[in-house]
Amino acid sequence: MSLDEDARWLEWVTKQFESIAGDDKEIDLDEFKTALKVKESFFAERFFALFDSDGSSSISLDELLKALDLLIHGNETDKLNFLFQVYDVDGHPGTTFTSCVLTGSGSIDPDELRTVLKSCLRESAISLPEEKLDDLTLALFESADKDNSGSITFEELKAELENFPEVMENLTISAANWLKPPDLDQKKRQTPRYLTRAYWHNNSRKLLFLCVYACLSLLLFIGAMLQHSHGGAWYMVAKGCGQCLNFNCTFVMVLMLRRCLTWLRATWVVRILPLDQNILLHQIVGYAILCYTLVHTTAHVFNFVQLSEKSEYSLWEFLLTTRPGIGWVKGTASVTGVVLQVVICLMVLCSSTFVRRSGHFEVFYWSHLSYVWVWSLLMVHCANFWKWFVVPGLVFLLEKIVGIAVSRMGSLYIVEVNLLPSKVTHLVIKRPQFFHFKPGDYIYINIPVIAKYEWHPFTISSAPEQSDSLWLHIRSMGQWTNRLYEYFRQPESQTVSPKRLTTSLRNRRQVSAKFGENHRFCNIKCYIDGPYGTPTRQIFASEHAVLIGAGIGITPFASILQSIIYRRRKQNCPNCNYSWCENIKDSEMKLRKVDFIWINRDQKSFEWFVSLLTKLEMDQADEEPEGRFLEMHMYMTSALSKNDMKAIGLQMALDLLAKKEKRDSITGLRTRTQPGRPEWGKVFQKVSEEKKGKVHVFYCGAPALAKVIKAQCEHFGFNFYKENF
Repeated sequence: MSLDEDARWLEWVTKQFESIAGDDKEIDLDEFKTALKVKESFFAERFFALFDSDGSSSISLDELLKALDLLIHGNETDKLNFLFQVYDVDGHPGTTFTSCVLTGSGSIDPDELRTVLKSCLRESAISLPEEKLDDLTLALFESADKDNSGSITFEELKAELENFPEVMENLTISAANWLKPPDLDQKKRQTPRYLTRAYWHNNSRKLLFLCVYACLSLLLFIGAMLQHSHGGAWYMVAKGCGQCLNFNCTFVMVLMLRRCLTWLRATWVVRILPLDQNILLHQIVGYAILCYTLVHTTAHVFNFVQLSEKSEYSLWEFLLTTRPGIGWVKGTASVTGVVLQVVICLMVLCSSTFVRRSGHFEVFYWSHLSYVWVWSLLMVHCANFWKWFVVPGLVFLLEKIVGIAVSRMGSLYIVEVNLLPSKVTHLVIKRPQFFHFKPGDYIYINIPVIAKYEWHPFTISSAPEQSDSLWLHIRSMGQWTNRLYEYFRQPESQTVSPKRLTTSLRNRRQVSAKFGENHRFCNIKCYIDGPYGTPTRQIFASEHAVLIGAGIGITPFASILQSIIYRRRKQNCPNCNYSWCENIKDSEMKLRKVDFIWINRDQKSFEWFVSLLTKLEMDQADEEPEGRFLEMHMYMTSALSKNDMKAIGLQMALDLLAKKEKRDSITGLRTRTQPGRPEWGKVFQKVSEEKKGKVHVFYCGAPALAKVIKAQCEHFGFNFYKENF
């Protein structure tokens, strides 16, 4: 950190201290824990003991600032001394720390090291068996105890740290990165420069489309105003907005013709039109409709005010009755207009992000079905709307009929269910005979026993080459998904049918023998509609693909990675241990390199696809002429980052044990799980330096992270695609 940042941080520490300290201007251990906001009290207690130089069981502001100043401006030895004394649990730091003079009598024994590592694991929300904790302790202790004396001295710890350059680099950072609380305000990210060449290149199709859309709307608005110039200014504005509404209320439907858009993705049109951003464009048009309706209604109100002054009808009669005879269907234009205004406002409100992302997807789903009423009322409200609507409406109706017919053809059943950690439901559906899809596609599913009329979209997580079944991984985040999880979590209901009892008993025995209580066979009717394409359809046409999944956002990439396994055949030399991979001939397969990045909040989430990732690692060739085709990068955000002093010993131990066992202790994979969040600048810099061809970044996960990644992609000139449906 810079000197200015250090000064700001020390100022923040001073304010925090003064707000917590009482009249005696000192804080005790409990107050110190509150200020530091750590999960595990061990480190707070160790820091407190080190800062309490006079042993008074309380810390004054002078003691705290003196210790922090030493850590900020001290040299590498000073900071190593502090780290050593944190680990020397039964030592007596006091003056040793503040004077930075080592007496030579301090040492760390295996039990002390185990205590520290156990606290590190708790702080990082990592759960490991006691035996694995012993292995971690011994791996680090045996590596550091160079003279086999049974204890680690300061010099031995320093020598061990020098084997980890990243750790030594962290020792040069300021104490603000060692001791800052988790919610300390971070420096605001710079706003992307929208006029840069990289931004325009990555968004050229969308920006061109929006320009054409804006120009067309302006022309329609001006044309309608000129056509009705005889009615006065407010009447002209109302008619201009009305004409734009005719176009937009039809166009918003065109953007959701999923079958047509999926078909167009396989044509040259995808290189011209922003088909992968149809959801974003649909939202933009939806907000445009809201704005047009508000202006349209307001203009008519002012127009009616003027008319009421010249006619026998009052303003309220113009607005809420059919007496003035305004409209082509028995004077109902005003009444239908008011109803349309209310319905459209409710639709936009219920489709807002805070509704859809707060576990109330059903509110959005059911309110959005009122589009049928909107179109019906528009037919009555406006004499010319049908001319805009007839062709797209027929296509929309045809899509719906085809969707219903396809979803009802054949007998589809959920044949297997696995309840995974963090309330994820893994459904295995018997795949229809003529159901074809691409990796990353999604479907709508209806399960009558959960909700008879509700359809919900989910990405297919199995590969197209898996001919017998479809996989869905569904995270419980709303009413429907929670009902789904709870339905399968309950014991199987009993029935009086002898055949079903026999089948149930047989299934239970199979489940208990093979899987366990969270995995069961079943035979539950379901319907699917799809598949529908997504931006990930372009992955195999890429040269260097970076797949980034956040949490359950791994699902489209699970399908893609499995498909890669099928498309790359591993070969082994019969005379030696050399192995290599060759691509099965495929005109679509242009991939030269794939980087897969999976970011999870906790350790349990990795269990969702750990078997798939293990298979991917096993199927990788040991040696390939151009380097590894697939590289996996795992990040666990609950774990203490490498910049946190408390995590140094744990990360060293995990690295040493991973090298020894050739397995990561957290996931069991060969790939080492990294703590904290990715540093996207460094990640993309490494990707750029590999020079494997044009880089395409595919992301599925939280929208907030998408903005960060997209900004980095624009900086490096990478193409960015976000999963939307």
